[in-house]
Amino acid sequence: MPDFGSWASHWWKPVLFVIVAGHITNVCVTLFLHRAQTHRGVKIHYLAAFPMRVWLWLTTAIVTKEWVACHRKHHAFADRDGDPHSPVIEGLRNIVIKGAFYYRKAVRQPGMLEKYGKGTPDDLIERKLFTPLNWVGILVMLLIDIWLFGFFVGPVVWGVQMIWIPFWAAGIVNGVGHALGYRNFEVKDESRNISPIAIWLGGEELHNNHHADPRSAKFKAKWYEFDIGWLYIRLLSLLGLAKVEYARN
Repeated sequence: MPDFGSWASHWWKPVLFVIVAGHITNVCVTLFLHRAQTHRGVKIHYLAAFPMRVWLWLTTAIVTKEWVACHRKHHAFADRDGDPHSPVIEGLRNIVIKGAFYYRKAVRQPGMLEKYGKGTPDDLIERKLFTPLNWVGILVMLLIDIWLFGFFVGPVVWGVQMIWIPFWAAGIVNGVGHALGYRNFEVKDESRNISPIAIWLGGEELHNNHHADPRSAKFKAKWYEFDIGWLYIRLLSLLGLAKVEYARN
């Protein structure tokens, strides 16, 4: 076990930790919340899904049912009235900066979770811990960060972790992904592919491809594109920890 504050001995250690931890968070969001829970393009075995749920509890305080409901409604009303977070309606600046606030507003709407959040985990740990005590996880993460990096650097690392998903997912994917980039498919909404090399956001950079075929567990559509989320799914499949239900050719 690391000594108290030992990971702050060199400047690059907290930086590397934030990057690696942030990527793991992005991967848990795209594989578990998005491709598996929301669109059912892949089934993830409990042995792989449970650690993802724990990690999301520690680093984001996201409630699965709320995230899934918000994203399903986004697809139902993409860039039209009713879309919880469209830069076309709300403005790109507002979505990038305040994307998480639009998410919170959406999940509090009457009937939202009942209509769009069906089929999400309802086991004992979800009912007793992950949903009602979602805020406890990020406090545990704060204590972990303080232990690893000390009383000064630890809270800074934790703060970056707390804004990671609000910025990269709620802001960049939902904002830039509907405003800037290229399109492979002329879909009815304004979705864009932010980058053909989709690594940093776990594959979510290929946003137009996803909107063209939402259920597909694979976001890549062209030979020159790379979806690291799909690579992880294939690796999990080889280990018997995931089963692809549908993927575009």
